[in-house]
Amino acid sequence: MAARTILVAGTASHVGKSTVAAGLCRRLADRGVAVAPFKAQNMSNNARAVARADGDGFGEIGVSQYVQANAARVPASTDHNPVLLKPRGDGESQLVLDGEATDHFAAGAYYDTHWERARATAEAAHERLASANDVVIAEGAGSIAEINLHDRDLANLETARFADADVLLVADIERGGVFASILGTLELLPDDIHDRVEGVVVTKFRGDRSILDPGIDRIEELTGVPVLAVLPYDDPGLPEEDSVSLPAPGSSATIGDDDGVDPERSVTVAVPRFPRASNVTDVEPLAGVSGVRVRFVPLSAPLDADAVVLTGTKNTVDDAIAAAEAGLYAELRSFEGPVVGLCGGYQLLGERLSNAAIEGTGDAETVAGAGLLPIETRFSREKTVVPVERRLRGCGPLSGADGPVSGYEIHMGDSDLLPDADVERPFDGGGAADGDVLGTYLHGLFENRLARETFVDRVYAAAGRDRPETGGDRGSSYDRAAGLVERIDLEPFGL
Repeated sequence: MAARTILVAGTASHVGKSTVAAGLCRRLADRGVAVAPFKAQNMSNNARAVARADGDGFGEIGVSQYVQANAARVPASTDHNPVLLKPRGDGESQLVLDGEATDHFAAGAYYDTHWERARATAEAAHERLASANDVVIAEGAGSIAEINLHDRDLANLETARFADADVLLVADIERGGVFASILGTLELLPDDIHDRVEGVVVTKFRGDRSILDPGIDRIEELTGVPVLAVLPYDDPGLPEEDSVSLPAPGSSATIGDDDGVDPERSVTVAVPRFPRASNVTDVEPLAGVSGVRVRFVPLSAPLDADAVVLTGTKNTVDDAIAAAEAGLYAELRSFEGPVVGLCGGYQLLGERLSNAAIEGTGDAETVAGAGLLPIETRFSREKTVVPVERRLRGCGPLSGADGPVSGYEIHMGDSDLLPDADVERPFDGGGAADGDVLGTYLHGLFENRLARETFVDRVYAAAGRDRPETGGDRGSSYDRAAGLVERIDLEPFGL
């Protein structure tokens, strides 16, 4: 018997679809239901390396489906997100099918020549999941009511059709106009999709629910669709799917919960905002540490912070040129605190980038790095995608740590030490550390408690401040998401 599929669709982007989907995965898994996440087509530069569904090596999926698989307590695979578009700038994206990168395409070329193949790939992946599970929790993308895309909306309309899915519509009240967005979305849906909508969930509510009730009664009367739950504003702490919550290049934003810590006892980690930033979820675990603020800053901003972390980038070469022109290299060379470069950030810390025309959009064959680590990165068309386990042998900003860590690598190019380089290797699998500067290809480094705590201790020591006691454990993000969606009435879905 094929699985029942619930499509968690939204009235807009960033309304809470990913959190609701993850919460439902954990809630159903806790009931003993065989459940799997699914997103037919994702657009995100925050990816994870997972096993390919055919068992032949590893591939990439969006971070939200990796998180949702963890919530469902199943190993993540490429079937959970069979089509991934990774923006790389200048209107182009890299197309990843069944976890394997194909080529770069402009949006028009993708829809004209590759969309049918992508749809077939997604439908086949869903069919495999449906045959092996009781329930598939499918996540939509953006708004389900984008009328300009109704003939090619793979993550929403086409998923609802080929999966024979019931639809749960998610609407965000924090932005205002929630009732208009619900009504407008339902009015703009094709008839066959409208008939699949079993209910609405209102998210991010603050205040007295009784004030909302008259509006709920009226919207149910107008649409004939029940409001199945009103979810309070809460952040379970799940990684962000994409860069929608990042500041625009050239502006700043701070994330982190200081737990009421005296500002004089807090530390700030600066994260230069690359134009083509990717895998920025790597710094989110730091923002969850009591007393730590993570501040995204423009490339041209002074590094007025206690430490710096350089994240990954979808186009290291072009972001290296942008960083040099903005003055970031000069700032890094004079910065006296701990510096960590992750993946593309590691490459940028080196002396130079070779075969640059393969990665960048220009013709330059060699592009300079910041010169903080004696490495050269040479690009090729081969891409490394693999989950990894490493032995951390603490040095640089991770001095004193010794033990296993895990994560994943997704990168173009390989970095080698220059002749006569005198540096330490922080991992048995590579990387480089010189003084208080460390670089590694290991995404997910700070998800490991050993690395995270050691780094935060080092930041406090370098800043000359005493670290406050850590705040209490808020519990598993997955369990908190499940608790948040416990209010949703699943009876209309037969569950």
